[in-house]
Amino acid sequence: MQAKLQQQLSPADAEVILRRLPERIQGAPIARAAEIEDPIEAAIEMAIANFLDTEALGFVDCKPGRGQ
Repeated sequence: MQAKLQQQLSPADAEVILRRLPERIQGAPIARAAEIEDPIEAAIEMAIANFLDTEALGFVDCKPGRGQ
């Protein structure tokens, strides 16, 4: 079975990632998603993409190392 490459985080994958975070950290992406009125997967994707590329808003425009 081949994995399908995606340009965005799926809701199911976001839930898996969220559940793997320490409890004290889980609330931050949930709060951010509520603040920006976007789904949790968008908040998690933005956090990861911004960690890798300070100018990225999501995986689509992420170029790891840029803006560092």
